[in-house]
Amino acid sequence: MSSENTHILMSIEAEGYIDALEPIDIKEIGSIRWNKQHEYVEKLNMQAVLSASANEDEFIKEYLISSEKIPVLIHEVIATDVWKQQVFPQFEEIGFVPKVTFPLYMVLYHEATLINLLETTLFHREACESAEESILDLAEYCYGKITSMVAKSKAESSDEEDDEKQPTANNCKTEPMEELLKQKKVLDLEIGIKAVSVLRYIIDNLTSLPLSVMTRMLNTHDIPLLMVELVENPPWTKTKDGTIMKYIDSKWHQLSHTDSFKLTKTEGQIWISLFHLLMLPDCQQKYQLDPFRKNILLKLRSYLNDILLDQMPVLVDMRRYLEQLSLMDPPPAKHDLVLEQIPEIRDRILKTYDGRWRSLAKKQAKSVFNSSNASLKTQAASLAQTYNIDMLESLIHDPPKCAVCGQPASKRCSRCQNEWYCRRECQVQHWPKHKKPCGLLVDCLDTVDLKQQSELHVAANHQT
Repeated sequence: MSSENTHILMSIEAEGYIDALEPIDIKEIGSIRWNKQHEYVEKLNMQAVLSASANEDEFIKEYLISSEKIPVLIHEVIATDVWKQQVFPQFEEIGFVPKVTFPLYMVLYHEATLINLLETTLFHREACESAEESILDLAEYCYGKITSMVAKSKAESSDEEDDEKQPTANNCKTEPMEELLKQKKVLDLEIGIKAVSVLRYIIDNLTSLPLSVMTRMLNTHDIPLLMVELVENPPWTKTKDGTIMKYIDSKWHQLSHTDSFKLTKTEGQIWISLFHLLMLPDCQQKYQLDPFRKNILLKLRSYLNDILLDQMPVLVDMRRYLEQLSLMDPPPAKHDLVLEQIPEIRDRILKTYDGRWRSLAKKQAKSVFNSSNASLKTQAASLAQTYNIDMLESLIHDPPKCAVCGQPASKRCSRCQNEWYCRRECQVQHWPKHKKPCGLLVDCLDTVDLKQQSELHVAANHQT
């Protein structure tokens, strides 16, 4: 990848965007001010990922640390999560049917963008340390996301396979809010997997973080047992028609029996987290290991086979530790008096709007999520500039997929240049669903082009 293709933002632009980041009240989610910040965060996230992937100077991370903005990102991801849990369900309760669901989707997607930016940044120890007290809130957030992901995975029956069926003409008639809920389900899995990575980076740096973080992770939330649950029942693995499938790089992949034993990135994160939690001397001293916890941890022995150890030799020490643990009684639990911090961000938001969620949903339904066509066009024009199609395509290595059947595609809509198709029949089938967003996007792109031409004309007049 050439260096010219790894810059969405120049350094000076990124610094300006980061300086402008600020905590936004939950009542302003979806507003013009919120959308502007989402645009900043999206560009910062894309640049951070590109810099990290190309092993270039990670100036986004440096600016976030020096400007003390990582706590702001943590506040925003938690505020968005609270909105999803408390406000979003109220829309169905009040019978809200938006003209378009895209503004609502952008809020759901905003959380995924934030957690992705945090994942890229918190890989570095200095980034974790710069979060200061808010790292406790982030650990709490990750715990909630992972437990929710596990619970949803267990609750889903084999009927979940219907979501993986290729779209048909009948699927195109799905009600907008039903389609939005399906998209939310996919995003929730993505966010849960990202939370596993973020939690692993926090665990990596436990010894340099406030003591309360280690105490709550070990004894309040019992993260070691949560990790065992993820090893036994991974939400990113399922069996479909007798074939093992794993969710890798945002897609479900069919794997052969042999390939199913290869560790994915997420599975590797789980084992690294377990290694640190069980093997670090500080963690061993703080973890209140009782008979129940011991029996759960010993289940890991059946997974620590030669195939796994060949891929992660460091786990040999952990297997030896578990064998020794099986031969001894757990030491008496120590209940030292500890004055610990507790997370504050979520509780503060919940207390502020306690009993007001329905009224907040009604207000947002009338204003920010039921905007006029002119407002929607303005928002779409802004997003068209953020997601520059030609620039993003130069960064994508996988071939585009057909919007209807999912097969590799070589044709795309000649009007908006946004949707791809493998053949004309698929394009014709998809047109009733694609017609409205296609027209909106074309109008917005035309508006952007006219604006740019006008600016160039003015600049030329000034030069003459």
